[in-house]
Amino acid sequence: MATEHDGWLQRVWYGKAPGGFLLWPLEWLFRGLAASRRAAFRTGLSDTRWVSAPVIVVGNLSVGGSGKTPLVGWLARAAQESGWQPAIVSRGYGGSEPREPLAVTSETAATVSGDEPLMLARDTGLPVFVSRDRYAAAAQAVAEGADLVIADDGLQHYALGRDAEVVVVDATHGHGNGHCLPAGPLREPVSRLAQADLVVRSNGEGGTSYRLAITEAVNLETGERRPLASFAGAAAHVVAGIGHPARFHAALEAFGIAVQPIAVPDHGRLEPSALSPGDGSPVLMTAKDAVKYTALTARHWVVPARVDMDDATATALRGLLELARTRFNERQGGPHE
Repeated sequence: MATEHDGWLQRVWYGKAPGGFLLWPLEWLFRGLAASRRAAFRTGLSDTRWVSAPVIVVGNLSVGGSGKTPLVGWLARAAQESGWQPAIVSRGYGGSEPREPLAVTSETAATVSGDEPLMLARDTGLPVFVSRDRYAAAAQAVAEGADLVIADDGLQHYALGRDAEVVVVDATHGHGNGHCLPAGPLREPVSRLAQADLVVRSNGEGGTSYRLAITEAVNLETGERRPLASFAGAAAHVVAGIGHPARFHAALEAFGIAVQPIAVPDHGRLEPSALSPGDGSPVLMTAKDAVKYTALTARHWVVPARVDMDDATATALRGLLELARTRFNERQGGPHE
């Protein structure tokens, strides 16, 4: 749902701002170009390239955050627990988006890797590779020993062949007004969901869904862990450079914290002075934000999110691992590295 702080375009997409019909001609142009591009890959006019390992893409239809990156981390860890040697690939949005594959380590600068790949590398301890050419990143991952590639985003990156697809739909925002860019938030029509192997709702209840839960904060200087309830009754400055910061604000407010937002765009980075407001109140931030900054002090805390899901959803996601393996084995006679 749009809020009073969103711009006109966001309110058109998710609210009731008038004038969206003015964008319909551009939407149909976008739809035509997107359909032509999909057809080019489907008919072989453009090449889809395959690597010599199963590939699972975790993506979404809408622009903006859907909570899919934490699910990528969950799926990668589940694969490792099942005996796979998984690697994660990403374009590395917000970083330098290198043309040649870059192996991301916990010491890589977020300005190079992008914030989400660095967060995944630190959180999972698994190999993470970034490149604007996702096929190149996947091929490098396989060359370095991965027997499963999980692509964070890239649902529309048809140059990379995939054996299974998971589409994440934000249960709060849904598909907005149902229109494609720029008249709505969709990069592909809702009908695209029928082609996915699994559709999972983030921040949802029931069905195939999961939630991102927060319970504690970790001090970024000392490593001290505190329950969020211990911040109740006082003000805290909050940094949330994510797609839908209002959700993070609301989750903190549920603990009785008086949230004072520090404005930052999705994937954005603040100047050091903005991270230390003069009143001395604590500064809470998402894990995606925390990886961007160094030399933080004892007043700075990261609030990690945990993926919570029921057994049925977990079973459905683990089933994709075997589906990807089966399809990979079936295509061994086709084009692959």
